Amino acid sequence: MSKSQSKPSRETKASILRKLLSRKTGANLATLQSATGWQPHSVRAALSGLRKAGYTIDRANSAKAGNGLIYRITGTPEDAR
Repeated sequence: MSKSQSKPSRETKASILRKLLSRKTGANLATLQSATGWQPHSVRAALSGLRKAGYTIDRANSAKAGNGLIYRITGTPEDAR
């Protein structure tokens, strides 16, 4: 393998979380858990970390009964500048 070839960067769990939260429909806690393999408290801690990093995360009730809360990124740190 030559030095000019590089491995594609692997997708981190944090980037998976941001991608799911950036969707128009957002994501519920169960979806975020299954995508990352994290426990509920770890997902909520990651959401807090995103808020501290400058992301605006909205929390709304799901339109479907039993789905819980839906989380969605509505603002990024670049928007605040």
